[in-house]
Amino acid sequence: MEWESIPALVRWAAERYADTEAVVEGRTRISYAELGARVERAAAACLANGVAPGDRVGIWAPNSLDWMVAALGAVSAGAVLVPLNTRFKGAEAADVLRRSGAGLLFVTGAFLGTSYVASLRRAAAGEGEQDAPGPLPGLPALKQVVVLSDDAPADFRTWKDFLASGEGVSGAEVRARADAVRADQPSDIVFTSGTTGRPKGAVITHAQTLRGYAIWSDLAGLVRGDRYLIVNPFFHTFGYKAGVIACLMRGATMIPQPVFNVDTVLANLAAERVSVLPGPPTLHQSLLDHASRDAHDLSALRLVVTGAAVVPLRLVERLRGELGVDTVLTAYGLSEASGIVTMCRRGDDPTVIASTSGRAIPGVEVKVQAPPGERERPGRPGEVLVRGFNVMRGYYEDEAATAEVLTPDGWLRTGDVGVLDEAGNLRITDRIKDMYIVGGFNAYPAEIEQLLGLHPDVSDVAVVGVPDARLGEVGRAYVVRRRGSVLTGDDLIAWARREMANYKVPREVEFVGALPRNASGKVVKGELRRRAGGASAEARSA
Repeated sequence: MEWESIPALVRWAAERYADTEAVVEGRTRISYAELGARVERAAAACLANGVAPGDRVGIWAPNSLDWMVAALGAVSAGAVLVPLNTRFKGAEAADVLRRSGAGLLFVTGAFLGTSYVASLRRAAAGEGEQDAPGPLPGLPALKQVVVLSDDAPADFRTWKDFLASGEGVSGAEVRARADAVRADQPSDIVFTSGTTGRPKGAVITHAQTLRGYAIWSDLAGLVRGDRYLIVNPFFHTFGYKAGVIACLMRGATMIPQPVFNVDTVLANLAAERVSVLPGPPTLHQSLLDHASRDAHDLSALRLVVTGAAVVPLRLVERLRGELGVDTVLTAYGLSEASGIVTMCRRGDDPTVIASTSGRAIPGVEVKVQAPPGERERPGRPGEVLVRGFNVMRGYYEDEAATAEVLTPDGWLRTGDVGVLDEAGNLRITDRIKDMYIVGGFNAYPAEIEQLLGLHPDVSDVAVVGVPDARLGEVGRAYVVRRRGSVLTGDDLIAWARREMANYKVPREVEFVGALPRNASGKVVKGELRRRAGGASAEARSA
């Protein structure tokens, strides 16, 4: 590779693609040369404010140009980036900041009607000594908070003021700091989404990030001149690395979108002639089903990359057939493996793309470990294990949690259940913790969801196991109807009995307007289980 570190990549891109449009945000349009200059200015401010190599710097904000500049500036100053989930409440954000020991935080002023500054202040209040240093007594390691806005409380700093503070730092000093960053040093600590417990911080290096997303860019076919709408949140690997880092490598234009709103997506796709739109299946499903889709010119869209436990079989066909998308690929990854493990290849048969997450990327091994007492063989489900350059160094300052998922010989236990076919294509069938047992049979919700998703009136679906006096557990389906449908629970159950083994058929169906998802697009199964705890079979015909 041509870069040893992310700072080296930023400078290389600024020179290689100098006049190419780098970022479009509303009326703001900047070139790669301008982006490089902004990142260097942010790095200078970090140096001026005492950020040392290896310091942790948090960022809690939605997708924006300022997010990119702040994050890349911190990393160019040798810091380790700690992106915070924009769906976190103040207490959750404070917990991650405390455990990571972040000394500097970039935070949005307000987002989706919430003042992040106020919620963080409330969470930290009363947890520390009144005379503790820093703006938040409950977070003594946090010395500075920079609000990505023109306004900030008296004890915080505005983004403009922060940038101005670096004017006395020379370009030579900034470049020297950036040049000192080594490939094997941590580039970021990615905290897991926390759908199954307290988030843990996966430590990923510069070399892992760069190698992984050079491969991603090659397999996806990202090229200079592509226009990439980045809806996936930057705090997540899919948004930051398959988005920002990949675009820096290939000279693609980045169009950050802070919130998924299908009307805004359609408007951006048409106005900016967007050619690349990765995202979870729900994003593409919403796009296809939108009432005014045909009023927008989407003809420039040529590349879609998606991935999840469930990718509806019909989705790939609709993207190709209805929108004329040339390349539709599926992939699988997790934070602990740098966000990338397997990926389909261009030219794969559409059935492979629709029903699997592809094969292991170069430099990575994948195997499926059968349950104790069962023989491993192709087609049999088991826990997915991963080994290779992409596997995290470990969870930040959590040796016990690290030992639970990393084996002595280097395999990462993913906690995902999957099946490998004879060609090495991986199909994720579920999370181990989501599996339930119906009368002695293992039921995998993701498999059942994929089958239910074939019903023409089902737009989205999630299945959880609920207690049953006779069978131990049975399935309960939460279903989003397609617009205009009058499908009933009894109709869907009768249809399911014709399409799948009886033990897989949900005994209860509840129709909902939308499934609860976190900002990464994952269904929050815990919320559905809690809801199911107070529900009854009366929901079947709702």
